[in-house]
Amino acid sequence: MARPRRIVKSFYRLLFPIVLLLVAALIGASIWLFHTTSVPPRTEYMVTPENYGQFSTRGARVTDETWTNRDGTSSRGWLLKGAENLPAVVFLHAYGADRSHVLDLAVKLNEATNFTVLMPDERGHGANPAVAASSFGGCEGDDATAAVEFLRGLKTDNQTALVGKSIGFYGVEMGALAALSVAAKDENVKALALDSIPIDSDGLLASAVDKRFPFASSVTSKFAAFGSRFYFYNGCYRRDSACDTAKLLNNRQVLLLAGSDTPELQDSTVKLNRCFSNSSKVESKIDLNPSGYNLMNASLEQSMAYDQRVIEFFKTALGQ
Repeated sequence: MARPRRIVKSFYRLLFPIVLLLVAALIGASIWLFHTTSVPPRTEYMVTPENYGQFSTRGARVTDETWTNRDGTSSRGWLLKGAENLPAVVFLHAYGADRSHVLDLAVKLNEATNFTVLMPDERGHGANPAVAASSFGGCEGDDATAAVEFLRGLKTDNQTALVGKSIGFYGVEMGALAALSVAAKDENVKALALDSIPIDSDGLLASAVDKRFPFASSVTSKFAAFGSRFYFYNGCYRRDSACDTAKLLNNRQVLLLAGSDTPELQDSTVKLNRCFSNSSKVESKIDLNPSGYNLMNASLEQSMAYDQRVIEFFKTALGQ
């Protein structure tokens, strides 16, 4: 009996280091996969306030601002001030986009309502971002709270508060997740226009992995999600669903937008419609083609109709 036991122990000692190395390699590979995906591809801004200001007097008033997030990192955004004591609306772009994707709509809203508008670059996005990696809607939700605090601190020339009590958010995909998150924490976020919202951060991560590593993406996306547990061990990566967050909201005005150009996001947006409480008023337009996610591919007529729908929603929802 002693000999077989010694053989088993010897075999165990031989295999254990190999298994340990394999596990370490798998964890390391999953972390690398998540990190690679969390750094979105970056391009030049499609348009800047300087360019936009050449044909829009209102756009020429856009300023470049910075503020501090709750974790001590830095955020930046374009700001267009409105009239004193009127609401403000924060515009949050999708993963892989940047603030230039929402500049036109934000300026149009300011022109139509005189609301203050803020267009941040989310983490990892835009030229030379202060934070290199995206967290797929997790830290971005906390950053959105810091953006509201920045708006609350804006003063007029008479040193009175510029922005009124009510705040609105417009968010596309990842931006929609972040907007929903801040609304669950701040009752003064009265109006939400959410376009193509994913089921959760893992769903957004899976989509990003599929675009970057299309081979066996169903496997690699799960692998990347596993790596997120190590990469964001401090809890910044959110694991609750958009539906669970929506259930926390009461007495809000919500506009849900989606289209057949992104079937998976259209499906998740339709499902989200059933998650809000009866105290919230929810409108939905989920047959767009394209949705705001692909608005750059829309015709001029489609783009104008989309913009007008969003503008009229915020006019009504924020009390003007």
